Amino acid sequence: MSPRKSTVIRPKFPKRAIVTAGMPYGNKGLHFGHIGGVFLPADVYSRFLRDRIGEENVLFVSGTDCYGSPIDEGYRKLQEEGSFVGSIKDYVQSNHDAQFSTLRNYEISLDIFEGSGLGKAKAIHEHFTAKVIKCLYDNGHLTKSGSAQFYDETAQTYLNGRQVLGRCPVQGCKSSKAYADECDLGHQYLPEDLIDPISAISGEPPVMRNVKNWYFDLPNFTALLKQHVDNLKTEDTTRAVVVNTIEEFLVPPIIYVKTEHHPQYLQIAAKMPKHIYRDAEKGKASFELQFCSLADRDTARDLLNGLNVRMRTGKALVPFRITGNIEWGVPAPFLDDDVKRTVWCWPESLWAPISFTSTYLEHNGDVRSLNPERQSTQASLTWKDFWCSEDSAVYQFIGQDNIYFYGVAQTALWAALAPGHEPAAKALSGELQQSTLVANYHPLFLDKKASSSGDIKPPMADALLDYYTVEQLRAHFFALGLGMKPVSFQPKPLNPSANESASDPVLKESALLTNILNRLARSCFYEAQSNNSGYLPLGAIDETILEDCEATILEYERLMYRFEFHAVMSLMDSFIRRANKYWADGIRKADDDLQRRSEVLKNSFYLLRVALLLMHPIAPLGTSKVFRYLNLDIAEKRFFSWDGIFEGFSAFVSNGDRERGGHPLNELPPRTDFFEKHPSQFV
Repeated sequence: MSPRKSTVIRPKFPKRAIVTAGMPYGNKGLHFGHIGGVFLPADVYSRFLRDRIGEENVLFVSGTDCYGSPIDEGYRKLQEEGSFVGSIKDYVQSNHDAQFSTLRNYEISLDIFEGSGLGKAKAIHEHFTAKVIKCLYDNGHLTKSGSAQFYDETAQTYLNGRQVLGRCPVQGCKSSKAYADECDLGHQYLPEDLIDPISAISGEPPVMRNVKNWYFDLPNFTALLKQHVDNLKTEDTTRAVVVNTIEEFLVPPIIYVKTEHHPQYLQIAAKMPKHIYRDAEKGKASFELQFCSLADRDTARDLLNGLNVRMRTGKALVPFRITGNIEWGVPAPFLDDDVKRTVWCWPESLWAPISFTSTYLEHNGDVRSLNPERQSTQASLTWKDFWCSEDSAVYQFIGQDNIYFYGVAQTALWAALAPGHEPAAKALSGELQQSTLVANYHPLFLDKKASSSGDIKPPMADALLDYYTVEQLRAHFFALGLGMKPVSFQPKPLNPSANESASDPVLKESALLTNILNRLARSCFYEAQSNNSGYLPLGAIDETILEDCEATILEYERLMYRFEFHAVMSLMDSFIRRANKYWADGIRKADDDLQRRSEVLKNSFYLLRVALLLMHPIAPLGTSKVFRYLNLDIAEKRFFSWDGIFEGFSAFVSNGDRERGGHPLNELPPRTDFFEKHPSQFV
C-alpha cells in the first residue's frame, strides 16, 4: 500500500497490536468518564488499527477488575444495609454484567471482556499470577518484610485499603480522600504516613499492627526508570502527562517540615542520617530535608515523630506491595512459608490483560466478547506473539491517576521478569514489550471534578443515551482533547444553569455527522437515482480531488499515530465540509448538464468514500449503513481496509461495471438518515 506519488515519510505501524482500556472495578457500573476518557478512545484506535494493519492482527482486551478493597468495602456496605443478597462473587458478577451491557450500548468492540475472578479467565489469571510472582521471587526482586497495617480494635479486624480514611501525606496534595496507602489522586505512600486515619467500620482511629507481606523492590529500578523516561522524551507518540508524572516519582526521598518546628529539627539534626537541608522557599511554609534512601528518610521521620513534629513526605519510589491479607483476592503462591496470602489488586491487575489475551486465544469463540462477528484467524498464536514479539506493540489507554501503576510499577515489573537481567537500563529490552501509554486527563462534569465517591456524582454512561445517540457521544468524546488537559463535559439536558436558547456543546462535533456528512451521502445517492439511472459513475477522478484526499489521508494517519485525536476531528471537519461544498457548488454550476452533473457525482462519491473510511472508527454504525447501500460485492472489511485506501470504486466493482462505466446502487428511500439525531432533539 502506498500513496500515488507522495514523498511524505509515513509512520510505521507494528505487525500486530494489543490495545487495552484499563480495567473498571467490579463495584459499580460505568459512568461518562469511563467511556469518554478511556473506552471510547481505545475503541476508536482499535478500529483504526484493524482497518490499518488488518483485523486479524489486532486484539482489543479488557475486563472487570474483580478484586481490591473498593469492591470488598462496597459489598460490605450493601450487606450491612441489607440491599444486596448474595455472595461477593455474585456482587461482582452483577456489576460485570452491567458494565458489559453499557459497553455494548456504546459499540465498544472489545474482543474479550471477562473478569479477573469470573468465567474462564479466572483460572488462567490465577495460574498466570502464580507464575509471575514466582518469577519475580526467583529473579531476586521480592522481599518479605514486616509492614504496618491498620487494625480496628473496636471491630477487632484488620482493615483493607478502602476501610481507612484520612488525609494524603504527600507534600502539595490537598486530597482529603486518602486511603491506607494511596489517595484518590493516585499518590502512593506508606500506611504509617497517612494523616488522621479513621476506620470506616467503627469511626474510630485504628492502631497499627505489624504483618509480613511480599514487596517488589521498586526503588532498585530507579536507574532503569530514568532511562525509560529519557527514551520516552524522544518519542513523538508520548503524551507530556506521562513523562511529567513518571518523573515526579524519580526524585530522592524528601521530608517537608513546617518552619515552626525548626528548633526541634536543630535538636536532632546531628542524629539524623546524612541529608541535605533546604530553607523554605519564598511563600512556602515548610523547609526540606533530602535523604539518600528511604531507610534514611524513615529513620529521620521516626526521630521527628518523637518530638511531635508536623511534616509531610514527598513523592518517591517506595517498595511496591505484592501481597496482602484481604480474603477476597487472587491466592498468592507459597514462596518460603505456608502463610496464606492474597495478591494485592494493583499488581495482578497489571498483568490481567495478558491473562485475558491468553483466555481469548485459548477459548476463542467461547468467551464474553463485544466483537462476536469477528472470525478467529489466530488459532496458532499465543499471548507472547502479542505481548513479547518485537513485531508487536502494546497500546494501553488509561486515566492520568493510573500513570504511576502503568508507567512506573509496570515498567519495572516487566523488566524484572526478563530472564537474566539485572535492574539496569538493559532490562528495558526484556521479554515483555514495554507499553505505549495513552493517558488522558479525567473529563470534568459541568466544570467540576466528578467522582463516584465524591460530592459531585458523574452521570452514568447509559443515562446519557436518553438524550444523545451513541455516535453523537462517540464523536464528542473523541474530540475533547483529554490528552492535553482536563476538559469539561457540558451536556445541556443535565446542566441546570444552561441558557435555554444556547446550543448544546455536546452536539458540536456530531453536527458533522448528522448534518454535513449525512447531507453529502444522501445527495450522492439521490442524485444517482434521479439523474444517473441509480448508478454510481466510474472513471478517472479529478487531480485536485485526488491531491486533497491523499493529503487528508496522510495527515489523518500521522495524527492517529501520534494519538492527536482532537486534531483528527478538526481535520475531518474541514475535509467533509470541503467535500460538501464541492458537491453543492459543482451541482449548482452544472444545472441541467447531465454529463457535467455525472462528473461532479463521480468526484463526490470518491470524496464520500474517503470520508467514510476515515470516519469508520469513530462512527461505525453510520458508515456501515452507507456501505450497505453501495451494493458492493465485497466484504465490508475490504472496503474499509487501508490496503486499498488510495483506490477508487473501480477497484471494488465487477468487470461489467467497469466496462459500462457505472455501478448499480441499492435504492435509498426518501428522507433516509445515515447518521441520526436522537428523538429528543426534534422539536
